[in-house]
Amino acid sequence: MSEPDYWKSAIIDLSNSDCILSKIIFDNPDVFLVSRGDPFFTLVRSIVGQQISVRSASAIWSRLEGRLHEVTPSLVLQAGRDILRECGITRQKSTYIYMLAESFESGKIKPEIWDNQDDESIIKELTLYRGIGRWTAEMFLIFYLARPDILPMSDLGLRRAITELYSKKNILDDNDILLIADKWRPWRSVATWYLWRFLDPEPVEY
Repeated sequence: MSEPDYWKSAIIDLSNSDCILSKIIFDNPDVFLVSRGDPFFTLVRSIVGQQISVRSASAIWSRLEGRLHEVTPSLVLQAGRDILRECGITRQKSTYIYMLAESFESGKIKPEIWDNQDDESIIKELTLYRGIGRWTAEMFLIFYLARPDILPMSDLGLRRAITELYSKKNILDDNDILLIADKWRPWRSVATWYLWRFLDPEPVEY
């Protein structure tokens, strides 16, 4: 899989504008954001990862892929919610994933229209579906559409990395984070991705 077409420009700009990010980029060569090109996969994996650790989410996902072999709307519908729960997905999340599969399978969700929509329009549309909040929609923008300038403010990993690297562990409010991140425009998705690498060298994929 290839890197987004803006990736090299982004890491040059970020390295020049932020010495902290420059070191993280230097320490993580030859890795980059990868889009799987599968909107349902990305949304389901994001739902699974809500409010649990990366390690727990990875374990649940491995069990889900082991049972279904491939995470698609039709296979989720065939399996049913009980199988999702047996993989460690909560009752509530299982319902969200099943309903999402129905929406994809019926054609209610039309991924082809998103390429021409702006970020906030897509967030507004996705959050109409149960189980998809702003964070999940932002993960979708980063990992499926590879939008370059998303700053997921509610992401705990991002906030932890910024606190450790930029504030000497003093508590930061939203305005502090926005001010720090302003120098990363128009590459805040890329900066976020590298800050996740600071916490965990293993790239996260949704």
